[in-house]
Amino acid sequence: MMRPLRFSVLAYCLLLWSSALSVSGQGNEDHETLRVFIFAGQSNMVGSDSKVGDIKRFPPYAGLENPQEKVLFNYCIGRENKRRSEGWVALHPVNKVVGPELSFARKVTRHIQAPVGIIKVAAGGTHLGGDWNPDDPIGFKMYPLALEAIRKALAGLDDKGIKYRLEGFMWHQGENDMFNGDYMESYGRNLKSFLASWRRDLRTPDLKFYIGELCTKTIWGMDLRPRMYAISLGQREVTSSDVRAEYVPTSHVGTEIGRPVGLHYHYGTLGQLQHGENYAAAYLRTIGLTVRSPRPLKKWPYKKGSVVKLFILAGHRNMEGERAFRQELRDLKGGESLSQDNAKIAYKYDLGGGYHRSQGWEPLGLTGYYDTFGPELSFARTVVGATEGNIAIAKFTHSGSQIIDWTPEGSMAKSRHIYPKFIQFVKDSIEELSAKGHEVEVEGIFYHMGENDMSHYPYRKDAADRVKAIIAESRKDLEQPGLRWFVSQQPPTNVENLNKLDVVGKVNEVAASDPASFHLKAFDLPPQEKMLVISTAGIVQLGEFLARGYLKNR
Repeated sequence: MMRPLRFSVLAYCLLLWSSALSVSGQGNEDHETLRVFIFAGQSNMVGSDSKVGDIKRFPPYAGLENPQEKVLFNYCIGRENKRRSEGWVALHPVNKVVGPELSFARKVTRHIQAPVGIIKVAAGGTHLGGDWNPDDPIGFKMYPLALEAIRKALAGLDDKGIKYRLEGFMWHQGENDMFNGDYMESYGRNLKSFLASWRRDLRTPDLKFYIGELCTKTIWGMDLRPRMYAISLGQREVTSSDVRAEYVPTSHVGTEIGRPVGLHYHYGTLGQLQHGENYAAAYLRTIGLTVRSPRPLKKWPYKKGSVVKLFILAGHRNMEGERAFRQELRDLKGGESLSQDNAKIAYKYDLGGGYHRSQGWEPLGLTGYYDTFGPELSFARTVVGATEGNIAIAKFTHSGSQIIDWTPEGSMAKSRHIYPKFIQFVKDSIEELSAKGHEVEVEGIFYHMGENDMSHYPYRKDAADRVKAIIAESRKDLEQPGLRWFVSQQPPTNVENLNKLDVVGKVNEVAASDPASFHLKAFDLPPQEKMLVISTAGIVQLGEFLARGYLKNR
């Protein structure tokens, strides 16, 4: 622990003056000045329902349970019982939970040479309209508390003669404002005032804010869809008009698996780790760093004029591969071969609702943005082994979506409407292959049904009808009346109240009434560690299962 900080007026004025000068020239040329980031918000910024002991379950993040000695950390976390660092310390997990600052710091420090410091002030169950209100704070009065904590932390750097610049403000909050009509309706105005107040009070007019999206994969993204949407509109209102504020998507990150149905309110361990990486990626883009390696097809794999069989893969959490990690492939028989790029298969993808897209057609391989992969790898290997000719794969997923988002009409949450983007993605894939001189045969759309939908009664009730509508409209819009759909389904959530709905039987009826639709029951996959989500071995087997379903019905 550091000694108590002495706070002089002169030091404070110099502190504010130097901060205001430095942030306006945000870039990556200065490798000496400490870059200070502020993390603030409510429970999904705290790290609620995460566990440091679970980090080892997620290979890409191994080691983050340990202190990061080269990263400075100053914090005040909690509501009634606050945990304080009482000065600058090495970055470490607080109270055995995982905050996004852990993965953020590791990713950023791997790409910049400058030292990093993090100030965190967060408390669960707080709202922007009241607790964080700069002008009239109530309740836990988070704004004045955070302002005091940040000023004190920065003064501590000044006392030590550490040159720094305020580099970014990471904000994740809004869930509690959904429950107050006035706060919900005025979220955009309140957020705009919030940003202006920080820039004024910290004398940093150009301070960059990174506004984290509320996660639509949680139960609140389903049963409180209109309220979540209202908060998102307020966030986007600010980030679309403020050039120094950026909307950071988070709906595609992992979420905690709760009981009894699997759905939860918080990111949990995996989601927090990915949450932090999202902020890191956004910041690194801000300073002009590209952390993504290009994966071009150096040689087009198909002869001009040849036929290309195009397979469309689509879906939610497991089609995206939420909990299938590349590091675990080496432990599976044949897994090593799946980890190698296959330049004989052209691959195009749009993942996480547009969060991660291919740069044109790439070789089939490991492309997940969190060292993850989906069933496309084993699917292709199985199909190639039993099929002659050229094959290409196009994959479109959003693990933060529900089936209603894929329907032609969508929902009142217009920004979550996936269907038009999905259809355009398929059209573009066909047109791009045709433009290269190929005759394109769309072999089918392979859609793995929404896992979250099976855990929420209203969504499960309408799941089969919604899939039927998607199939019918897609054939019209793609002008392919005989387009085959292979709809796969894992065992739905086994809970007494939900089991009153025979969703498997309903989907089977849809397929039975349509000779070009096939219902593939993926009921023999390896036992799942958690409800809803399939892990590495299961995702490999899911790909093989989908391929066998195609081969049987081609």
